[in-house]
Amino acid sequence: MDAKRTPAGAHNKAGIGVGTVRGSEKEPRRGCRPPPEVLVVGFLGTMALLVLSFGGGSLMPIGLPRTTELVQRPDAAASPVHGAPDRDKPASSHRHDEADVRLLGGLLSPAFDEQSCCSRYASYLYRRPSPFRQSSYLLERLRRYEARHRRCGPGSPLFNEAVEHLRSGRNAARSECQYAVWTPFNGLGNRMLALASTFLYALLTDRVLLVHAPHEFDGLFCDPFRGSSWTLPAGFPIDDFDGTITMTSPASYKNMKRAGAISGDHLINVTAEALPAYVFLDLIQSYTGAAFCEADQRVLARFNWMVVKSDVYFATAFFLMPAYGRELARLFPQKEAVFHHLARYLFHPSNDVWGIVRQLYEAYLAGADERLGLQVRVFPEVPVPFETMYGQIMRCSAQEDLLPRVARDDGAVRNSSAVPPPDGAKKMTSILVTSLSPDYYERIRGVYRSNRTDAGGHVAVHQPSHEGAQHTEARGHNQRALAEIYLLSFCDRIVTTAVSTFGYVAHGLAGVRPVVLLRAPSPEMPAEPPCVRS
Repeated sequence: MDAKRTPAGAHNKAGIGVGTVRGSEKEPRRGCRPPPEVLVVGFLGTMALLVLSFGGGSLMPIGLPRTTELVQRPDAAASPVHGAPDRDKPASSHRHDEADVRLLGGLLSPAFDEQSCCSRYASYLYRRPSPFRQSSYLLERLRRYEARHRRCGPGSPLFNEAVEHLRSGRNAARSECQYAVWTPFNGLGNRMLALASTFLYALLTDRVLLVHAPHEFDGLFCDPFRGSSWTLPAGFPIDDFDGTITMTSPASYKNMKRAGAISGDHLINVTAEALPAYVFLDLIQSYTGAAFCEADQRVLARFNWMVVKSDVYFATAFFLMPAYGRELARLFPQKEAVFHHLARYLFHPSNDVWGIVRQLYEAYLAGADERLGLQVRVFPEVPVPFETMYGQIMRCSAQEDLLPRVARDDGAVRNSSAVPPPDGAKKMTSILVTSLSPDYYERIRGVYRSNRTDAGGHVAVHQPSHEGAQHTEARGHNQRALAEIYLLSFCDRIVTTAVSTFGYVAHGLAGVRPVVLLRAPSPEMPAEPPCVRS
């Protein structure tokens, strides 16, 4: 039986609090330190320069410790993730390439203070390069948006003027700045998908995105726009979003249409000042027929203030509208990359969350040759029993060649396997399980504790937390959820659960095509096939 190797100081299952890992006294380290692999490579490079400068003679090769060889080194100079360096390129070219990678090919502005948001310029060190190229037009539009956000965002004279119009209860006739105010609903994955969709809407309609951040959402992300916040300031006229922005609200666009108070024909002879001060776009659970006909868009364009509440990825609706077709084709030549680009631009974990991410990465993933992320979610409306769901995971693993093979006593192979290690080296595989339940982690860990792998490699199974139920109302829960989404996105291969927005966000950030565990038609009937490749 192979002993399961775990990095020093790590715990195979840890219930983490904000900023801590259970069983460890250490708080997340402050400051924007790179991953440990990069520090090792940098140290060895410095030693080599010292030998060249003072040692004389030939430079003897320095033996790397085994842990460094095992690591997917997220350093562009010596990394299987970012590729080997091109030694024929001049140093200035290497520096340019490094800067380009650091800014995600120009997606990010270089003008931010790095210490205020460590994750913004560090996330690329932990992931494989994106398989998608962003268009130069998207980069141009993002820079234009940032300028508009600075001109119209909170604290600016134009914002203060627009707020006074909102406070007065009237819609202004002419306003240089129009706004889309996003308010959260449902779980963190739903919120991230809806927020990215709202930002795309703002891009397409020249609005400024503002975020209503209640306590449980506040402090999860860094501000994505330089020079101005995206968070609504204190004293904003709409101060009771939960009580005011509801299905029955008279400001709801759906309700206005049903009551016959507003329509494209009705607005022909109505001045902008006669409109309500704001309109509420209710996109909860569904967006079908809500506001995505072109006549609706002409009406909505006349409102200076719009409040958007949604828990779905409604960005897809814009691709069905001829009015936005040409612009979207220029922004996103690869349609499947829309969320990938928007998410990497918008969502940068705050330093508190990034401390959790980095601590868990160093404990669980930093020393692995291969990282497999497994996200399991069982929904209450289809309460699939544990044994049924576990069996589905094992059938999926056999079908898609996911988990390392386990050898039986008779020498036969049970279960499935990834690519065998080269040159007979023992391969280190880290399996990261994210689930509200500990049962899947416990069972998979037991398999590798009780059986040797066919290739003789090491397998470590980890689960950062298992909270039993979703608690979106708790900020600590959301911080841990965001940290685990990012850890999943650092994995080489990802298995997610159908309908789960948590898994969708993770593989969207990574830019990988996941294996998706299909939803069972009923608790008694297993899903068949067990999974598909997205």
